Amino acid sequence: MSILNPTGKFLILAGIIIIIAGIIIGTGLKVPFIGRLPGDIYIKKENFTFYFPLATCVVASIIITLIVRFIRK
Repeated sequence: MSILNPTGKFLILAGIIIIIAGIIIGTGLKVPFIGRLPGDIYIKKENFTFYFPLATCVVASIIITLIVRFIRK
C-alpha cells in the first residue's frame, strides 16, 4: 500500500520537473538537439520569424508519459 495518494505523487513529480527546468534555465545549459529536431517548423522571412517545435513537443510528450507511467506503477 502506498503512503502517498495519486495527487501527492503528481505534485512531487511536477515539483521535480520544475526544479530541473529551473536549474537548466538558470545555469544557461543547452540541451543538445532540443528545439532543433527534424520536424520542427521554422519559417524565416525578411522581417518575420515563426518557429514551432512540433517534433520537440512530441518527444517531450512521450518522455513525460513514460515517466508518469513509471511513477504510477
